[in-house]
Amino acid sequence: MEFNIADLFESLVDIIPDRTALVAGPRRLSYRELDERANRLANFLKGRGVKPGDHVGLHLYNGSEYPEGMLAAFKLRALPININYRYVEGELRYLCQNADLKVLITQREFAATAARVAPDCPDLSTIVLLADGTAETPTAFDVECFDYETLLGKSSPARDFDPRSGDDRYIIYTGGTTGMPKGVMWRHEDVFFAGLQGGNPGGPPIERPEQLAENVAADRVMALTMLPSAPFIHGSAQWTALICMFTGGKVVVQPGKSFDAKRVLELIGEEEVTTLTLVGDAMARPVVDLLNADRSKYNVSSLFVIASAGAVLSPTVKEQLREVLPDVMLVNSFGSTEAGHQGSALPGAEIGVEGRPSFYMDSETNAVFDDERRPIEPGSGKIGWLARGGRVPLGYYKDNEKTAERFVTINGKRWVLPGDFATVETDGRITVYGRGSHCINTGGEKVFPEEVEEALKSHPDVFDALVVGVEDPRWMQRVAAVVEARPGKHLTLEELQQHCRERIAGYKLPRQMTLVPKVMRFTTGKPDYSWAKDVAKNNS
Repeated sequence: MEFNIADLFESLVDIIPDRTALVAGPRRLSYRELDERANRLANFLKGRGVKPGDHVGLHLYNGSEYPEGMLAAFKLRALPININYRYVEGELRYLCQNADLKVLITQREFAATAARVAPDCPDLSTIVLLADGTAETPTAFDVECFDYETLLGKSSPARDFDPRSGDDRYIIYTGGTTGMPKGVMWRHEDVFFAGLQGGNPGGPPIERPEQLAENVAADRVMALTMLPSAPFIHGSAQWTALICMFTGGKVVVQPGKSFDAKRVLELIGEEEVTTLTLVGDAMARPVVDLLNADRSKYNVSSLFVIASAGAVLSPTVKEQLREVLPDVMLVNSFGSTEAGHQGSALPGAEIGVEGRPSFYMDSETNAVFDDERRPIEPGSGKIGWLARGGRVPLGYYKDNEKTAERFVTINGKRWVLPGDFATVETDGRITVYGRGSHCINTGGEKVFPEEVEEALKSHPDVFDALVVGVEDPRWMQRVAAVVEARPGKHLTLEELQQHCRERIAGYKLPRQMTLVPKVMRFTTGKPDYSWAKDVAKNNS
């Protein structure tokens, strides 16, 4: 047995077969049932010619079928490929081609689009449709098409697969906030330790694969009940689910295509959720608003931790959460698809220089380098590039240029540079400023959008905001804000400038503002800066 995700999952199935593994709407699956459904799908895929290294696309809303698809692919040493369900036809075609899909599992809602894309994907030989209540209109496919539940009913539940390896691959496509999606290639063993907390959340990683099942059987690890609020097309939601299962715990899913704060709060009480994972303010603010409106409607007594991954909770929203949930630990987790989990901002040490979020990161695997690839000295105040060494991905799928740019060798050691600006505090904490690709250069000064956004969102009448740089004949770029006001509120640029002046330096103040009905974000909750820049340009 090796540190292979499918092997590790199966080792738990064999010792806790009747424990609940997954709840998604009316479907409740024990570890045995989840394993059997994944086996059935894997055996079907095997019969369709899926081999080790082949790619299986998951173009699905949240539901039990997503983790079933992931596990089925892993069982065959194949790779599940996450596909954003909001893609239009051209975007879907690009990803299916770029990922060299052999199989596409998609909602029946997207059947017509899949049929148009399939002829342009030479490796695609099978499409599986998931019934979703959509009217079943005839669709002509150039490849064979199957119904998800029907094929499961006809396939064997037997676990009859070839030996696996910790060297098996796992690809997660990340769109970031600019450019076309890129497939980040991990080895199973590396992502287990770098992204999945080594089978022991909050403690030392396990040392032997067999230790995972031993710890669960002996109750040496707390079985968590976790609710990942992000869609499974987001790497952090996939990792949250696997982390939870590797404790022998229960994953709770809010089915569907969009985050529903009300349903999430209801599920916390119904399923006794202990850990809720969110993606920054975009998901946290609706939760705060509902609790403030009527705290008595929701039983959140089981909740122990709220963790934000993929985006940082601003100080304003964290304080609002503390007020409505004073007994819940709030944790900002820092990491990325390319670097895994790098660190956490714990209470009492979460704010660094200039009020930026600060994280405890292992100094053996994390560092900040200047432009000459020299380490930034702690306490120097210099800003450089955050890096992670040790267990890192192999690179980007079919993109040697980006791989060479982001994955570098410094003093004989391989590092990944995801693109974040950071500095090192005197005590070794790493304070993060934000993505370099979004840094605004105004009059020679660097302005990080996240800092201005936090200042804006601290205004009581601001619900959400994004900040971008637009061309300016005098300053090169000027700071532009795209703002969503709370219902019934009207905001002016002068009012927001006055509010922000007490929190950030004058050169960081927005010089223009556009009010919009809704700030657009990706399904993951991450900001859509391309959209915000278009809006700001049209208002400049």
